Amino acid sequence: MSPEEVFLKLVHGVADRDFAALPQLYAEHTDVRHPMNPYGDRPLLSRDALREHFGGVGPRVTEEVRFQPDRIRVHHTADPEVIVAEFEYAGTVVATGEPFRVPAIFVLRVRDGLIVESRDYIDHVAMIRARGQVDRLVAHLTEPAGAPAAS
Repeated sequence: MSPEEVFLKLVHGVADRDFAALPQLYAEHTDVRHPMNPYGDRPLLSRDALREHFGGVGPRVTEEVRFQPDRIRVHHTADPEVIVAEFEYAGTVVATGEPFRVPAIFVLRVRDGLIVESRDYIDHVAMIRARGQVDRLVAHLTEPAGAPAAS
């Protein structure tokens, strides 16, 4: 698969809640980061770490919101392994039906059809707001430095 095809499988798989299949899009040893995560960027460096991530975070998020990727634009780079993808997750809050949009940019390196590196720049605050978890974020941000981060 091309980098663009892998990206599309990834964002549609997240939206379709196909969490068991998502880790197979990644190399056994990978480097996935979320640099803008207000809870802290915890690198995901293996397929097993991604399996745990998708199996834990994914179901919690999809209990609260439903979304699909929208406004996708994929930019190809001089390096055939690397793409930059701009998109939004457009959805609704399950409890209220309120619409929301979460902008994102993913920078992916795909080798032999598998993601070997990814930088996922997501508007985490927009997703936190849609999930009704602003109070939890504020509590985290006001904890003393060095306190354990919530996930």
